[in-house]
Amino acid sequence: MQNTWAKYLLIFFVFFIGLTQPVYSQEYNFRVATADSLFNQKKYLEAFSVYENILVKDQQYSPTMLLKMAFIKEGLRDFTGAMYYLHLYYSKTPNRAVLRKMEELAQTHQLTGYEYGDLQFFKTQFRKFYLDILEGLLIVAVVVITFTFLRRKTKPVRKSFKIGFTLYLGFIFYYINYLDFGQEGIIRYNRIPIMSAPSAGAEWVATAGAGHKLKLISEKDIWYEVFWKNQRAYIRKQNILLLP
Repeated sequence: MQNTWAKYLLIFFVFFIGLTQPVYSQEYNFRVATADSLFNQKKYLEAFSVYENILVKDQQYSPTMLLKMAFIKEGLRDFTGAMYYLHLYYSKTPNRAVLRKMEELAQTHQLTGYEYGDLQFFKTQFRKFYLDILEGLLIVAVVVITFTFLRRKTKPVRKSFKIGFTLYLGFIFYYINYLDFGQEGIIRYNRIPIMSAPSAGAEWVATAGAGHKLKLISEKDIWYEVFWKNQRAYIRKQNILLLP
């Protein structure tokens, strides 16, 4: 009897998933099409509202959608928003054209932190394929362990192999737990104070405008420790828009 009920539940579950998935996809596609139509009619604010709803609530987006959102933000002279969506696009679809666009915006509006070189491009590509590389490393480890186990009786494992494989596993552990690409953020608002220490009473370093990109070093209560013009400084968390 229990097996019969289990079969019925399994059939219902499969049917439910198969039924709801197309409905969800149809709803998503309909909303994207609605936003695209508004964008083509140059109703940019209405289009952005729909795009943002899709991005925030559904956690879905296409590269084209992100570029349109960046275009709208640039037209509204919200360069923080424009840079954010361009950066989100670039983190998923890295290419030189978007880099040049961000550099162009930064130079035009005197924004700092957008200087890109070959190293930054390599790091972005590496981020993109992080999981694929990890999967490859784990597959190699499993294959090596399997062959070593099967051949352990006919061929003893050499000490040098054990040391090398232990180092390899150590690298995988480091790759998963400690490999850090660094966090960056964009200043949200204009006339934001940058301080020498994590305190409102600390020495004033500078007043920064919206759109500047900063490297974040650490967190201390309501403050981020950042690099500002090659020196360590502090800025309140509420003034930073974290980049993906």
